[in-house]
Amino acid sequence: MQIRPIRSDADHEAALRDIETLWGADEGTEAGDRLDVLVTLVDAYEARRWPIAPLDPVQAIEAAMAMNGHTRADLAALVGQSRATEILARKRALTLGMIRKIAAAWAVPERVLVQEYALVR
Repeated sequence: MQIRPIRSDADHEAALRDIETLWGADEGTEAGDRLDVLVTLVDAYEARRWPIAPLDPVQAIEAAMAMNGHTRADLAALVGQSRATEILARKRALTLGMIRKIAAAWAVPERVLVQEYALVR
């Protein structure tokens, strides 16, 4: 098994092509082992090359709204109209009660919603 580190976009493309040919290989076989190693290397390279910044609480709420078709009215139903507007404008911080309601209703992880974030004053 000849596997090299992925150091460039060209190496990345080559590894993706190899993964495509190995896809579906049986676990425990040489091809399956090669597939596991290549996937791990590609994942590490992509995390370094194209890092994804974690979302702050307001971004997480906005992402949940966009992905699940929720509206500002839906958020207002959970936390109140004026509070929803203030939260999305970053003029009011989320309270523990709001965090629990949003997490339960929209499946947004509480650990994301409890993070501190900048407010506009």
